[in-house]
Amino acid sequence: MALSAAEAGLVACQSCGLLSRSPGEQLSRCPRCGAGLASRQRYSIQRTWALAIAAAICYVPANLLPVLTTQTLASSRSDTILSGVAVLYTSGSWPLALIVLVASVMIPLGKLAALAYLLLSVRLGSANGARDRTRLYRMIELIGRWSMLDVFVVTFVVALIQFQPLMASQPGPGLPFFAAVVILTMLATTSFDPRLIWDAAHD
Repeated sequence: MALSAAEAGLVACQSCGLLSRSPGEQLSRCPRCGAGLASRQRYSIQRTWALAIAAAICYVPANLLPVLTTQTLASSRSDTILSGVAVLYTSGSWPLALIVLVASVMIPLGKLAALAYLLLSVRLGSANGARDRTRLYRMIELIGRWSMLDVFVVTFVVALIQFQPLMASQPGPGLPFFAAVVILTMLATTSFDPRLIWDAAHD
């Protein structure tokens, strides 16, 4: 096993990427940008668990409560995410239905499952597949950049409805929970320190 950066007394700045020498476990400042330096994020596992559990709790009402209410002169219709996907599919807009299904249902659930797997593997001190788990974390981090895609899709659908004559739409009670899921999963991914994966492998 190669010498780790922590054993060599080196730490990379999380803001600008500059590699510097850290005075032991004491917090120092990056000489380039002034950001705080630490070999490991403090309470990374605890914060990530708290954010992931909060996101999982919000995920339930986000999918059970209506996120969009459409009103016409004759009727009013409230749709959850899944019922909205079904309406889009039956109306012939299957590409849009697929985007909403993947971005709003499958990706948040997959991110929560992947975070739980990474947290459990670090907590149990697993040394197997450290490289694959690091790739998994990078994939979650990359997907997080597209987490607002589903919000864009909902906005696009609302705009299309508003252009229709004698139709109007308004957000439902499930939309704040859905936004909370997106934000909390992004924060949970950021708070997780992937260097903990290699600490277990090194030990």
